[in-house]
This record gives sequence, structure tokens and C-alpha cells, in this order.
Amino acid sequence: MVLNYVWIAFFLVGFTVGIIKAFFFGQTGLMAEMLTALFDAAKNGFEISLGLAGIMSLWLGIMKVGEKAGVIATFSRLVSPLFRTLFKGVPKDSPAYGSVMMNLSANMLGLDNAATPLGLKAMGDLQELNPQKDTASDAQIMFLVLNTAGITLIPTSVIAMRQAIALEQHVQNFNAADIFLPTLIATFIAFLSGMTIVALYQRINLFRLPVILFVCGFGGLIALLHYSLSQLPADKMNQTIGIIGSSVILAIIILFITAGTLKKQNVFDNFIEGAKEGFGVSLRIIPYLIAMLIAISVLRSSGCMDYIINSIAYVVALCGLNTDFVPALPVALMKPLSGSGARGLMVDVMRHYGVASFQGKVAAIIQGSTETTFYVLAVYFGSVQIKNTRHALVCGLIADFMGLIGAIIVGYIFFWKQ
Repeated sequence: MVLNYVWIAFFLVGFTVGIIKAFFFGQTGLMAEMLTALFDAAKNGFEISLGLAGIMSLWLGIMKVGEKAGVIATFSRLVSPLFRTLFKGVPKDSPAYGSVMMNLSANMLGLDNAATPLGLKAMGDLQELNPQKDTASDAQIMFLVLNTAGITLIPTSVIAMRQAIALEQHVQNFNAADIFLPTLIATFIAFLSGMTIVALYQRINLFRLPVILFVCGFGGLIALLHYSLSQLPADKMNQTIGIIGSSVILAIIILFITAGTLKKQNVFDNFIEGAKEGFGVSLRIIPYLIAMLIAISVLRSSGCMDYIINSIAYVVALCGLNTDFVPALPVALMKPLSGSGARGLMVDVMRHYGVASFQGKVAAIIQGSTETTFYVLAVYFGSVQIKNTRHALVCGLIADFMGLIGAIIVGYIFFWKQ
């Protein structure tokens, strides 16, 4: 229901602003631009969904191989103490735990192409346990919020873009990976915030040993990983990060295939069975994705985003706070709506202020530490035909907001100079 109101608001607000600017401020071409953006968004949504078909078929095929080989069940047992605390109503040995863990792991490594199909698989597994098929269960809401606020160990794509822009701007001795630790800290803040707010809604006690061990253990992993990679030169660090991400995913694929072979299964047939499911899922999400993208396009093309940014800058200045971070805010406001839109805004900030500027670094941290909440909510819930999302959107946006605050504060701590 909340998503319904948000969707309607995007259209009405964007259209109203467009009418006012066209008829009262003489921007006669704006309505045509908004209409073009609307059609382009519908086309892009369809193309994205079709492009996802191949990736979905690949990963759900691989997941089916792992499931038949018993590897997913093993993963489920490993993480079940923590997940039994967080995911209400999910049985102890459910294969959903393994799917959830693999999705969160792919997000941690910044492997978006792998994370989405794995996430859709996890949502499907949780839907099988959902007694009300058109209403999001507590477990599905917890999963979606942890996904949107997921920890990013390695912001691979952001680092790569920063390096490319630095070469374009002829920046000397530039370390594209200097945002690694700030981004990791910001995403950890968002993750803990998302987990906490959902736990409050669902009355989950987080002061239990599995959760405490996870938080302390992951904090230690952050420190160890930072220490290990910070000793490397910038180019070597980027290379190592890429190797880690690729190696983990390839190792999982080989593990699944090997396990299936040792159990004397027909691995190829198992893959085909899962791939067929992947193709079907990619078709089901087309209307949901198009619906969200066209609403976002109306809001963007009307210029509403500029008004929001200027208003925030005014309020921040009135409070006597430093406003150096404000130029990076468009990235934060766009990221819950559109990943590609936020990426474009991040590049725009880097090109305008410089890739090594404070504004450019904050924009990069925000891009690496927040998620496309509306996109994920529309696609993930759409894939299992859920209409009532309950408190999922509110919790996801709160986690995004906390991640944004964390990104700004961490950016000031690491990079701001008076």
C-alpha cells in the first residue's frame, strides 16, 4: 500500500511541477521532455528485464545444481544460528538460509550481476514459506532491508570509475581505492540500522549470542581486511580487490558442479531445470520494473530533484553547519530510485568538482554505501507477486538515511580539510 502512494506521488508531484514551469515560467519544451523521458524509461525497463534473463538463467541454474548437490543445505546449517534469530517463521534447516547468505555475500563483494538473481532466488524460497502469498512476511521484509542496506566490502565499480575519471583529469598519484574503508564503515552503519529498525518493528531480541558474535566478528574482519589491503599500492589494491571478487564467485560455481559430480548427479540437467526458472522470473518482473522506472523518470525530468537539493542546502546553512557535502546529495536522493541515475550523478559531481575533491569523495562513498531501495523492492516483491509490502519500504528508507548520515560523517572524518 505504501508503495502505491509513493508511486502516485511521483507522478502527481512531477506533473504538477512540470505544468507550473511550462505555463508560468515559459519552459514550453519541458512537457515534451517529460513525455520522452517517460517512454524512454518504459523501454529501458523492458530492456533491463530482458537483459536480466541471461544472468537469471545462469545463476538460478547454478543454484539448482548446488541445491541438488546438498551444498545449499550445508550453507543453511552454517548460518542458521544467526538467521534463526533474524528471520521469523523460517524453519531451522530451510534452504532459504543458503540463498539469503549467498545473496548477501555477493552484495558484500560488489558483484551486482550475481546478487540480483541470487536475491530473487532467496525471495522465492521465502515465499514458499509465506502463508499469505500477496503480503510480505516478516522474514521477507528482514531479507529485503538487509539486502538494500547490505554491507559492501569492495565497492568495485565505484573504484573503477574513479580511476577512469582520474586518468581523464590527469590527476597524479591518485588512489582510487582510498574510499574503501569509509565506504565499508558507512555500509556497516546502514546494515546495523536496517537490522535494528526491522527488529524493533518485529519485536526481535538482538541481544543474543549469534548476533553479538556476528557484529563483533565482522567488525574484526573490517579491521583485518583494511590493514591487509592498505599496505598495498593503489594499483595493486585495485587488482587484488578484483581478484578476490572474481575468485570467490568462480570458486562457488566449481564447488557446486564438483559436489554434484561426486554425488553422480546429472549436473547438466539440473542446471537446465534451474535456468528455465530464471527465464520465467525475468519475464514476471517486467511490469513491476517498468512501473517504477516511469514514475521515477517523471520526478527526475520535471526538475523536482533540484528543488529538493537547494532546499536542503538552505536548511543546512541556516543551522550553521558546513555545506561542502551538499553537492553530493543528488547521488543520495537518486540512489534509492535508480542505480544508473545515481551513478551518472556521481560522475557529474566528480567531473564538476574533481575526482580528488571532498565533494567527489563523498559522492563516491554515498554511491558505494546505499542501495536502490525502490528498484529492489519493486523487483524482488514483484517476482513473487507480493502487493502488500507492509513496513518494508519505511525500514529500507530509514536504513538508507542512516547510511547517508554515516557516509557524510565518515567523509568529513577522513577527507575534509578546512
